[in-house]
Amino acid sequence: FSCNLSDLLCSFLGLLYQEYRDKSTREEIETRRLQDSQTDPEETSPSEETSSEAEPTSTNENKAPPQINLLRNSNSRFNLWQDLPEVQSSGVLSILQPDEIKLQEAMFELVTSEASYYKSLNLLVSHFMENERLKKILHQSEAHILFSNVLDVMAVSERFLLDLEQRVEENIVISDVCDIVYQHTVNHFSVYITYVSNQTYQERAYKQLLQDKPAFREVISQLELDPKCKGLSFSSFLILPFQRITRLKLLVQNILKKVEEKSDRESTALDAHKELETVVKACNEGVRKMSRTEQMISIQKKLEFKIKSVPIISHSRWLLKQGELQQMNGPKTSRTLRTKKLFREIYLFLFNDLLVICRQIPGDKYQVFDSAPRGLLRVEELEDQGQSLANVFILRLLENADDREASYMLKASSQSEMKRWMISLAPNRRTKFVSFTSRLVDCPQIQCVHPYVAQQPDELSLELADVLNILDKTDDGWIFGERLHDQERGWFPSSIGEEILNPKIRAQNLKECFRVHKSDDSQRRKLGSRNRQ
Repeated sequence: FSCNLSDLLCSFLGLLYQEYRDKSTREEIETRRLQDSQTDPEETSPSEETSSEAEPTSTNENKAPPQINLLRNSNSRFNLWQDLPEVQSSGVLSILQPDEIKLQEAMFELVTSEASYYKSLNLLVSHFMENERLKKILHQSEAHILFSNVLDVMAVSERFLLDLEQRVEENIVISDVCDIVYQHTVNHFSVYITYVSNQTYQERAYKQLLQDKPAFREVISQLELDPKCKGLSFSSFLILPFQRITRLKLLVQNILKKVEEKSDRESTALDAHKELETVVKACNEGVRKMSRTEQMISIQKKLEFKIKSVPIISHSRWLLKQGELQQMNGPKTSRTLRTKKLFREIYLFLFNDLLVICRQIPGDKYQVFDSAPRGLLRVEELEDQGQSLANVFILRLLENADDREASYMLKASSQSEMKRWMISLAPNRRTKFVSFTSRLVDCPQIQCVHPYVAQQPDELSLELADVLNILDKTDDGWIFGERLHDQERGWFPSSIGEEILNPKIRAQNLKECFRVHKSDDSQRRKLGSRNRQ
């Protein structure tokens, strides 16, 4: 390029990363809505598919070529690679195939989004972390927990961005970026694991500081009001690294979907994606590890064993689901009895490898009267048994605490609660739309249009524009789904999404998913998402 790209990007990116991320995902949703409404997805015009950053515009033909500072106005549409004056004046747009232009846009998006991310990180450090008033209020240990190794993260982002910029400056037509992503992920991105693993401590420390130190609360509020923060909260800056490493994986996936099959660029993109998945997984595990350990210790203290004691705390054990169910009194043959105490309360703790069945006793304690390995559980739904037996299922323990087979007839409070228990207890059973031992060519799909934060261990947190296969759904508004980009499974309210109705778009989503995961698919299917179930 004729001038320094770094200077261009700094003036060019008026958006903080939080704004960029929100805008890009919303435009991705709108693009998918447009495609879904078409009878033939092949008819989608190149301008609509060029990038998830692009907003449809009908007046583009009448405008002068957009300049590099288009993004100074945060309300403007995103600047594209093909909007760059250098690209427009070079004549390459008339030479390149539409698929190659889409690929250029996907690679350019990765570069510009990194510049936006770096800008936001820089603001976190210069505006918040290095604020003199804040420094005086915080003890060194408090500041360390709050900001962790953000300086290391920022240094890694700067180095990464410089290498990306250098690649873009080499030629107007970008050769590749995934080789750079791969090198930096392998050699430098471990700083993200350190930062994200501290997230639980960070959130706790921030809440405590707001509660205990009025001066801290006042300074943070004043800093947030500064125009340079654009109305964004301090906590939205703290969570940036976790959001970025996850988003970076999706950006590489977007490139991978557009590169030619069996090419060097596909191989590089697959390698970069695999390494990013490793980092993201380590980040997730880091976040879960501390909260899981604390939770297991808390549960252990509440349990009193009526049977032979089972050691609960284990580094490889975590809670999947807990809650109250109604157990039917007497043997199965007494189903027809209509007594007041047809059911009595029991309480279940379901771990990834163990079920513990209890009754609640005074003092917030639970008396354990049975248990079984999770792999030896079977469930069976009762249908058309009348109102008193609605939402009832049979739980069979093939080998319980007494080394015998045992059966429990259990009643849940709702249809969704019954299905959630059944899938958690026996995750490999067939669901409404798909068998867990096979794949359907066409399965219902949904895209997330409202973000959702999981409230229970068996739920799935969702980001805007996430696409999921619908594996099961209930009449009272819950969906059990598998997210395509990482194959994580869990429950979420149906109200947060819109079903994808066009079968060709669903098929295209599945095809892209299989391509992204083809190098490590069989291993992931065995070891990946089911670990969470």
